Amino acid sequence: MRVTVVLPAYNAEKTLEQTYREIPFDIVDHVILVDDSSRDQTLQVAEKLGIHHIIRHEKNIGYGGNQKSCYNKALELESDIVVMLHPDYQYTPRLLHSMCYLIANQVYEVVLGSRVLGKGALKGGMPRYKYIANRLLTLFQNLLMNQKLSEYHTGFRAFSGKVLRSINYNLNSEDFVFDNQMIAQIFYAGFEIAEITCPTRYFEEASSINLKRSTIYGLGVLKTSLQYRLQKMRLGKFSIFKQ
Repeated sequence: MRVTVVLPAYNAEKTLEQTYREIPFDIVDHVILVDDSSRDQTLQVAEKLGIHHIIRHEKNIGYGGNQKSCYNKALELESDIVVMLHPDYQYTPRLLHSMCYLIANQVYEVVLGSRVLGKGALKGGMPRYKYIANRLLTLFQNLLMNQKLSEYHTGFRAFSGKVLRSINYNLNSEDFVFDNQMIAQIFYAGFEIAEITCPTRYFEEASSINLKRSTIYGLGVLKTSLQYRLQKMRLGKFSIFKQ
């Protein structure tokens, strides 16, 4: 199966090489880096590493918009498995074998690397207020969406090409809530999601959003979950669930 790793990058020059060096190229066929108009040397580092598929946005369009470019290119390359990996080295690429194995052997179509299974989040330095917010939002989402995920907010995800072709992710937000909209679309389309324990690292160079952006993200998550519930109950109709 053709495996593609996508790297949605923004100001990742300090961590990109370390992330890239740990990608297991014994199973990975393509690496795609989308630079969302970084203000540092991310693009130059990517070129130096020899990444073949590099896309640069002339202006910053946001985290969700970056991922759209990533997945569109991955599907253009006829990828069977697509892994979204943050190039800030917060998640370890060494889990790619395990994540891809579940999809390649048709056990699951989607696999998330969960920081909350086990004690990876707090042990890795996740601020306690973010951990608490993560747990509360996840509880709310599980109740509204009738699911049992340990975490909806991880940035380490693997998808089958079938899943990406089955949902309209291009209709989603250009901002951080894109991730949650994708999960809602995946569940609405009838796919199941697996999780594996994933250690994480919080350090100065790792990307993180401030309190204001976190609040906006949290409200977007609540809105997405409510939309999902209303759509399932046929009390509303929302474009992101159009199939």
